[in-house]
Order: sequence, then C-alpha cells, then structure tokens
Amino acid sequence: MTDLNRPARLNRTLLGLTGIVLLAAGGFAVGTHFGRIPLLDPGAPLVPGNAMPPGWVWYAVAAVAVVAGLLALRWLIAQPVRKPKSHTWRFGQETGETTLAASTAVEPFAAEVATCPGVHAAHATLGGSQDAPVLAVVLSAEQDGDLAAIRDRITTEGLPRLRQALDLRELPMTIEFRFSAKAGSRIQ
Repeated sequence: MTDLNRPARLNRTLLGLTGIVLLAAGGFAVGTHFGRIPLLDPGAPLVPGNAMPPGWVWYAVAAVAVVAGLLALRWLIAQPVRKPKSHTWRFGQETGETTLAASTAVEPFAAEVATCPGVHAAHATLGGSQDAPVLAVVLSAEQDGDLAAIRDRITTEGLPRLRQALDLRELPMTIEFRFSAKAGSRIQ
C-alpha cells in the first residue's frame, strides 16, 4: 500500500535521530561533569587559548548554516503534501491501448461524494500504481453532519461503482474528514 503521508516517515526519522543525538550529548555532558567519563577534564577550558580561529572557519560555519537553512525550508515545503503520488493508468486491449489519468478517473466519484447530505466539498486522489492502487478522500463536512452515514454511503454506493469502473477487485480507501465553518441548511 502506498504511504499516504510521505513527509510523516521522514519527520519521525529525523525527530528520532535528533532525540538520540541530544540524549547522547546530554548524557556525555552530565557524565563528564560528574567525572564518570574520564575523557575530558571537567575543569579544563572548552577551547584552549583565546586566539581567533582561522578565516576559513567563518566561511565553513556560514556554508553549514546556509545548507541547514535550505534543508529546513525544503522540509517546510514538503509538509502540506499529503496526497499519494498518482500515475497514468494504461489498459492494453487487442485493438490498442487506453491511457487514463488517475485524476480523471476519480472526478465523477468526487462529484458524487460532494452531493451527499452533510458534505460541502470532496476531493479524491487515486494514488499508487495500477497493481497497488489507493484512494485518498478528503471531505469538508458540516459541523453537525452524520459522519458515519456519509462514510457508509461512500463505501456502499460510490466506492463499488469506482472499483467497477476501474475493473478492480480491491481499492483501499482512507477518508479524512474536515469540518466546515459554514452552517448546514436547516429544515424547519
């Protein structure tokens, strides 16, 4: 199954590595301070002497800071990406080949889901390959919408039609509900 939240794995890995490095550095500092780690003298100065470092050191520090800043910017840009990577599907027949963009395949499904009672908007992404597809649905629902009824209608009506249209036995689906600030229509 395709990972629907690609940045999450990288985030967990980087946070775990950062945590391990910080724990090791803290343990080393505490162990050195109390004399448990005899590698360094706790009374020795951090940097020997009081001379300024060579000029190339400042350039190296600036280069490392720029690279770290660009990596942080790239990480921030990757955060909003939550859609699975979609591909163009190819259906080979005796008379030729048909290509279908995954976004085109799910447009009718998303339009149908958007008409469900309690749904303001629906966005669907068909990701993965043709052999291992995955459907990610993001719904904007009313505050008092019946989420169970919406999900039931999607899984019993819309999803089977999409599977039939794409000639798939299985189509794993995730639904993300977001609540809309708009008030739903009230019948009095």
